[in-house]
Amino acid sequence: MQFHLEDMTCGGCANSVTKALQTVDSKAVVSADPAKRQVVIDTSASEASLRAALEEAGYPATTAAA
Repeated sequence: MQFHLEDMTCGGCANSVTKALQTVDSKAVVSADPAKRQVVIDTSASEASLRAALEEAGYPATTAAA
């Protein structure tokens, strides 16, 4: 699953995004790229639950082009 996060602009943001996503699935493999403002998640969690976690952390997500 891949999202575009307009507000993820630095490494600290990427760490916050990773932690937020791992609250939904602690075993999720998260690859955050602040330069591209994209995050790729390998998880079995639902898209809705991931979006909710990102929103709560202050990083509203839009679906990124694959």
